Amino acid sequence: MTIDSYSFSDIGGREDNQDALGMKLDGDRGIFVLADGLGGHQNGRLASDCVVNSVLAGWPPEEDVPLTETIETGIGEANQAILNLQQEKNCNAKSTAVVLNIRGETAAWAYSGDSRLYYLHDGGIAAVTEDHSVAYKKYQAGEITKEEIATDEDQSSLLRVLGSTARWEPAVDQREKLSPEDAFLLCSDGVWEYVRDDEILVDYLKAASAKEWAVLLLLRISARIPKDNDNLSLITVMLK
Repeated sequence: MTIDSYSFSDIGGREDNQDALGMKLDGDRGIFVLADGLGGHQNGRLASDCVVNSVLAGWPPEEDVPLTETIETGIGEANQAILNLQQEKNCNAKSTAVVLNIRGETAAWAYSGDSRLYYLHDGGIAAVTEDHSVAYKKYQAGEITKEEIATDEDQSSLLRVLGSTARWEPAVDQREKLSPEDAFLLCSDGVWEYVRDDEILVDYLKAASAKEWAVLLLLRISARIPKDNDNLSLITVMLK
């Protein structure tokens, strides 16, 4: 299989872009990382850059290292890098993180915070990460719908985030036997707040490439976002 990927990030209606993206590819292997910095202006971006730089620095690992171990190690190093940044800058910078690691027919992913990953397989959405937020807990408890997470007053109240000595550990998942036409979407809340799961699937089914899929999503989102919208970032990955 080959990997087709595309990334996009925009400042939106904010003064600074605190999102950071990164990827590396080598044949049928690839690693993709998206981070949404918290803490205001420059410090938020420094925190998200810590995530991207730390995760990519350890790739590619030795062939016998499990994919999940590679991700967990990178995210742990990112957390420590942000803690060091806090001391250096005397700030409270933090960041979300979502990471996808592909090796041949296996994929693993991990996340902390509310940046999401969608896994598309066999004509449907096979998995979606579960936000580490109070609003998502409300959805799981049946208090709000999934669509209402985006506008809930507790949407930005995160239960896990990098740059913390506690409650930063990522949730991890893995899939074996990937197939051609499988796909992944990594995105910040500035994207998923304005698009439904079924729309993500529809745009994927219309697209012939990762870039075309991203463009369709961005066209849909651009018609909905307010002028003061948050930074919006995404990475689309299609297997062929």
